Formats: sequence, structure tokens, C-alpha cells
Amino acid sequence: MEVVVDSKAVNSPHRRYTLECTRNIGIAAHIDAGKTTTTERILFYTGLTHRMGDVDDGNTVTDWMEQERERGITITSAATTCFWTQKAESIFKNFSGIPHRVNIIDTPGHVDFTAEVERSMRVLDGAVAVFCAVAGVQPQSETVWRQASKYKVPRIAFVNKMDRTGANFENALSEMRKKLGAYAYAVLIPVGKEDYLSGVIDVVNQKAILYAADDEMGSTPIISDIPAELQQMAKDALQELLEAVANKDDTIAELVIEDKPVDAPTLKAAIRRLTCRNEFVPVLGGSAFKKRGVQPLLDAVIDYLPSPLDIPPANGIDPLTNEPVEVKTDDSGKFCSLAFKLWTDPFAGKLVFFRVYSGCLKKGDMIYNPRTRRRDRVSRVLMIQADKRLEVEEVHSGDIAALVGLRNITTGDTLCDESFDITLEPPTFPEPVISMAVEPKTKADRDKMSEGLQRLAEEDPTFRVFTNTETGQLIIAGMGELHLEIIRDRLHREFKVEASSGAPQIAYRETITKSAEGEGKFIRQSGGRGQYGHCVITVEPNEKGKGVEIENKIVGGVIPKEYIPAVIHGVEEAVRGGVYAGYQLIDIKVAVIDGSYHEVDSNELAFKMSGIFALKEAVRKAGPILLEPIMKVEVTTPDEYQGDLLGDLNRRRGKIIGIEVKNGQTLLNADVALAEMFGYATAIRSLSKGRASYSMEPSKFEQVPSSVLTAILDTAAKRPASRS
Repeated sequence: MEVVVDSKAVNSPHRRYTLECTRNIGIAAHIDAGKTTTTERILFYTGLTHRMGDVDDGNTVTDWMEQERERGITITSAATTCFWTQKAESIFKNFSGIPHRVNIIDTPGHVDFTAEVERSMRVLDGAVAVFCAVAGVQPQSETVWRQASKYKVPRIAFVNKMDRTGANFENALSEMRKKLGAYAYAVLIPVGKEDYLSGVIDVVNQKAILYAADDEMGSTPIISDIPAELQQMAKDALQELLEAVANKDDTIAELVIEDKPVDAPTLKAAIRRLTCRNEFVPVLGGSAFKKRGVQPLLDAVIDYLPSPLDIPPANGIDPLTNEPVEVKTDDSGKFCSLAFKLWTDPFAGKLVFFRVYSGCLKKGDMIYNPRTRRRDRVSRVLMIQADKRLEVEEVHSGDIAALVGLRNITTGDTLCDESFDITLEPPTFPEPVISMAVEPKTKADRDKMSEGLQRLAEEDPTFRVFTNTETGQLIIAGMGELHLEIIRDRLHREFKVEASSGAPQIAYRETITKSAEGEGKFIRQSGGRGQYGHCVITVEPNEKGKGVEIENKIVGGVIPKEYIPAVIHGVEEAVRGGVYAGYQLIDIKVAVIDGSYHEVDSNELAFKMSGIFALKEAVRKAGPILLEPIMKVEVTTPDEYQGDLLGDLNRRRGKIIGIEVKNGQTLLNADVALAEMFGYATAIRSLSKGRASYSMEPSKFEQVPSSVLTAILDTAAKRPASRS
């Protein structure tokens, strides 16, 4: 079935690549599943690079930061653009043989840098989820899958590392269905595995794509008939695929019911429709490291993942009327874009990465920020190639680019035409779970450190900097030990700051277990005009994850309406500072129900103080408890170390969720308090002689057990302060 699009209606005549020939995709997966290697192979086969980089050699294009190349991990999402012309028959007959532009964002796999995945998913049209053929669906695989589902991003799955010992394509596919709830079916099956991986079978076209043993670069795949010994397997896979698609697509269902043949273009078009509607996940197998199956993966990106025209229009809100507004992908529309990332470039200065949803933007144009109500002139527009910058005159809808020199921009800001006042939904980010104090080593470092931390906080929405009001210490907070370690390293390398740090602190939270009422009075008399503020509030537990809700229920003017915001500000300040142990309150409902005022002595400060006193009294009566962050931990270990590692997790207050044996390895799944996980990397290496590995991600908050509560409260009593 041919995809027919009225190209002239939405495409600017100045575009080099039409919207139909544009793909904005992300590569996302668990750490070490092979995202960056897959991206490197894609860049080589599309002609963007002339030699393949490898993570182990520290010479990859998208891992361009010094820390990334030293550690062999991705820390920041990197954008790059490449071009691909399909070799196989395309369902896009109008565009067959025409190069497609593919904008790729390679995202980190480590949970400490989950913000990079979150903001990338917000602006992408499609994603390639990479899975390890040996490990299958891992914890961070589930996290990135949830992030893609949250933003309704269509995806295809690439089962990588089919060359590794223990690789199992069918097992990985089964886990996608079981653990992720994915409606996933194979469209590209590996031929052989481990040392005998020789190519892939194209299920839809019923062809074999094989690689010669001496073709080390994998540049010349041979498309041929399927070998006789594999023909039955290929037919069974096609039948399974047809039935799966027929269950969801009426066109294929009719053909199957009438027992009519389904040709490859018709089946591909149906798979594309379902994939774009997030009802189907095409699965492909191969090995990026061994250069097997990467070109067919590129074909699948073009065939199955959506162009900017295939996704629903972006939704926004009119800031003045709060009415919903649709933003259709159209070069002739009014300009509208979302700033999803800030980055400080040592040469270009502050870069604002943005995704254009409608209209065009040229150098010299004025753009408008609805949040600040300010206008800025565009001086430079850059297209990004990892660490390289290409200056361009104009960008169009569907493009991902960067601006230089804008002020007062934060992640999630909408940038648009002033006549099109709209606020797009920004990406959301998790709260930090760990903090530590940092101090400059010299006076000269103090100013540089302040500037450096401010810039890093602008770039990273999960990194926070604040001053402890009691001790005057500068506190940094983030998503994990590695996150804060990278921040300190970047301070040293990029801003030349020498700083010392204290031991990491846990971001505990407080909440309440029952309803209560609190009264706050602030009365001062000092000869002349005094101060008078009085309010009564109620508090009650809120649903888990709902946060803090504050409601004004004052009737009859017992507190004049001009003082109500002051009471609410007081309540908010007390919530941030905590009551029980000095940690932020979460998941409570507050209602301001009564109070009184004095015609002469009442003022905003007095009512703000009364709000603080009332909240503290109410919380003390409401059964306050302390909550701690719990991490979801997965340990992979050879069988002989299972007992030692189980014992260690139990000593760390771990709750074992499950034990699973897979490919000769034992997988231990546990919920463990973050407070007990410091230094675990060293411990697990020691207990398993370096043969076990682990991953962890934030899971939930749970009440601190009484056995450790006393120590936390004693520490809080010695060092009372606001923490966040």
C-alpha cells in the first residue's frame, strides 16, 4: 500500500529534505546494551564517518566528552544527523531511492543521567530500543520503555549482541512481551548466533541478508533467497507476523480472512500504521559490534518509524485563556518550538537545543518566550553533529537545531512567534535523591565555583544547588553518586575549580499519617504599630505521588483576601523546611479554614509567619513519619557467589523480590534503601572477585524503620537545616 502525502502543502520550497523524508529518532537502552556502538555503525554506513569508532577505544563520535571516553559510558545525549537511501524495496514509492535525513539522539543508559533520556523522548518522533541478546530486558530497559510510553513515542526494538556467548533472540523477544507488555513480533531474525552469526532473515520480504566471512566491515551484505534449511523457520515467522498484524489491522485482516495473498509492501504499510499508533513493536536482531544487521535496521527506521507528519499535532496551552491549542506540522505555519536542552559550549557559548514543531526560523528573526514574556533576536542557528557545529541560515518544522546567545532560557521553555502565544508541555524530571556539601579550596575558586555550578544547574534539571541556611554550606544534589562525581569532575575540567566535598547525604522526605488541625498566631507589640497574623489550617494525607496541595477555604472575609497568598507562602516555606526532621514534606493536603486579623497591625509578614506556625503545629499532631528513597537493584552473578551476595543484600536491609537463572547467570532482584547502597560497587567486586555486576534505579519512597530512625533524628537535631 502506497503512502500518499500532499507534499507541497506542508513543505517549504527551501527545504533540502522534505518532512516525509525526515526521521527524528533516539537510541535508548539499559547501560552496556550497545547504544553508542549501534549509533557509530549507523554513522559509518550512512557515510557520515569514514572509520568506525569503538567505545572501548574511546574514539566514538557521540561520546565526545573526555569523561565519556575515559569511562566508556554515555553521560549527555548527543545529537547528530545522517542520510540514508534504502536498498530494499520501499513502501514509499514516491520517495524510493531518495535519501532520507535521520536526526539521531544517542542517550545515556545509566540511571544517574535519566534526565537526558526524559528530555530526548519529549521531542523525538520515534525510538530504537536496544536490548542485549544475553541479558534481555534489564531494569533500565524498563525505565526507558516507560519514558517512551509516557510521551507516546513509537519504537522498534533491536536485539543486539547476537554474537555474544549465551545470546538468545527468542528469549529477549519473550521478555519484551512479558516484562514490558509490548505487542512485539520479529521482522528481522538473526541467522545463527555467537561465533556463527552470519546475517539476518528479512521476514517480510522472505529474503536472506548474509555477510561474507571476509567482509570485516559488513559493508556489502548479500541479499539472496533463504537457505533451504531455514525456509520453514522463515515461513513460520511470516505466518506469526501476519496473524499478529491481522489482529490489529483491518486491511490485513480482510486479506487473511479471504485467504488472499499479502504482498510485502502491503504488510509493511500495515506494520507502519500500527507502529505509528503505538500498537505494534517490530523486532530486529543483529550485532552492531560485529557489523551484522545494521543496514536493515536503518531500512526499518525509514519503513516503520514516523516522520514528523505521522505523529499527532503537538498540544499546548494559550497562557492568557488556558485553552488548549494544536500545533500542526507545517512549514507555512507560525513558528513554534520547544527548548529541551541547554549546554555550555567552550567555543560557541550557551547553546539552546530546540525542536521545531511548526513554521520556519531564520537568522535575524525575533522569537518570543511566553514564560518570560520577552523577545530575543536570533543571531546564530546551528545544526549539531555531536561535538561539531554547522551554521545554517534557516530551520524548518521537524528540525532539531541549536540557538546561540539567548538569555533567560530554561529547559522546557516554548520559543515561538509573538503572534502565536502558546506554551507547550515541558518534559518532567525526577527529584534528586542524594546530596553533598562542596567547598572551594581557595578564595579564587569561590567565584568560579559559583558560576560553574549555576551553569551546570541550568544544563541539568536533575541537578540542584542551594545553600544550607543554618550552616552556610553549599549543597549539591543529584540522582546518584556517579552523577555528583561527574559534576565535580566537570567543575575541575571545564571551570578549573578545585573543590572538596563531604560525604553524600540522603534526600529523605516527610509525610503524615492522619488528619489534624493547626493554629498559628504571630503577635508582636513594640510600642508603636505592632504585628498581627492569625490562621487556622487542616492537614490530611494526600495520595502517593500527588505532592502538596494547598486550598483556600476562607469564607466571610475572616482573613482579608490580600493576606491569603502570604499565608500560603508561609505554608509552602514550612513544607520545604520540614517539621519532623528538617526534610521536605510530600503528599499532603492543606486547607486554610479560619483566622482573624487586626485592622491596623496585620500585614503580609505576620500572616506568612502565622502560616509557618500553623503548618508546623498541624504536622506535629498528624502522625509525621520519615520516608527514605528505595532503589530497585538487579545483581547479575555467577552461581557460586549467589549466597554471599544475597547475604550482603540482606545486611543492607534489602528485600529480595526474585531470583532468576538465565544463561548460566543468577539474577537477584531486590528493593534496597539508598542509604545502604553507598560503596556497593566496591563490595560487589570484592565478594565476587570482580565477576558480578549490578544496576539500580529509584523505585519509591518508604517509611524509615524504627531501628534506623533514631540515628537520623539525632543527626537532624545536631544539624537542623532545610534540605531538599
